[in-house]
Amino acid sequence: MSTVNQAANADRYAEFLALHRAGAPLVLPNAWDHASAAALVERGFPAIGTTSLGVAIAAGKPDGVGGTREETLRLGVGIARLPVPVSVDVEGGFAERPQDVAALGAELARAGVAGINLEDGRADGTLTDADHHVAVIAAIKEAAPTLFVNARTDTYWAGGPSASLDETVRRIRAYRAAGADGVFVPGVQDEAVIETLVGATDAPLNILYSPTGLSRAHLARLGVRRISTGSLLFRVAVRSAVDLAWAVAHDGEATAGEVPTYAQAQAMSEVYWAD
Repeated sequence: MSTVNQAANADRYAEFLALHRAGAPLVLPNAWDHASAAALVERGFPAIGTTSLGVAIAAGKPDGVGGTREETLRLGVGIARLPVPVSVDVEGGFAERPQDVAALGAELARAGVAGINLEDGRADGTLTDADHHVAVIAAIKEAAPTLFVNARTDTYWAGGPSASLDETVRRIRAYRAAGADGVFVPGVQDEAVIETLVGATDAPLNILYSPTGLSRAHLARLGVRRISTGSLLFRVAVRSAVDLAWAVAHDGEATAGEVPTYAQAQAMSEVYWAD
C-alpha cells in the first residue's frame, strides 16, 4: 500500500493537533453538508467535523451500518477546501480489512482532510475486537501519517460488560499505542470517570457534548481537550425548520432569528467551485 504524500495535509494536521489544548478545549461542531460546514466556518469556528448520522439521514440511509462511504468521502473531499482543518466521521471505516480502511484514510488525506473519527462500535450494538481496531488504526497511520486519527470507543454506549472504566481504559491505551492521535469516549458525563480517562493516556480526550451534561468550562477544568457536538446540530436544525414551517402554515409566531439572505447562502458555494 502506498502512503500518502505527507505534504498534502501536513499543515492542516499540525494546525488541527495544536487546537487540542488543555484548559482550552477545541469545540468541534459537526456539519452534515457543505452549507452547514461553510456557515460554521463563517461564524468563526477554527475547525469543523462531520456527523455520520446527519450525513446518513440526509441521504435517506441509516447511520452506523457502513452504507454511506460514497456520501462521506464526497463531503469530506468537498469541505476540505474550506480554510480550516476538517475531521471526517467515517463510522467504523466502511470496511473490515485494515488495508481497505487505510485506503479511505489516505484518500481523504490526499484531499487535504486533517483527521478522521473512527469508532469501534458495531451496528448490532456490540464492539469490534480491540485487537482488530488496533490493526486498523496502525494501518491508517502507516498509510497516512499526517491524518489525525480520533479513536472512538463505544464502551459506555454498548452497555453490558463492556461498559466499565477498566475496559475503556484498556481500549484507549491500546488505540493510543497503535498510533491514534486522540481518543473519544461518548456517553460519559461523570466527573470522576472523565478525570480517570484524562489521566490514563497522554492523548487528547474527546467528550461528546450533552445539553443536560457538563459545560464546556467544566469539561475544560477536568482536562478534556476536545468537545464534539455530534448529531446535535443536525437534529436541532431539522426540528427548527419543521417548527418554522408549521408556524407559517398555521398562522403561528414565525420566528427565525437572523437568517442568511439568498445571496449570502449562494455565496457559500463559491469556495467549493473555486479553482
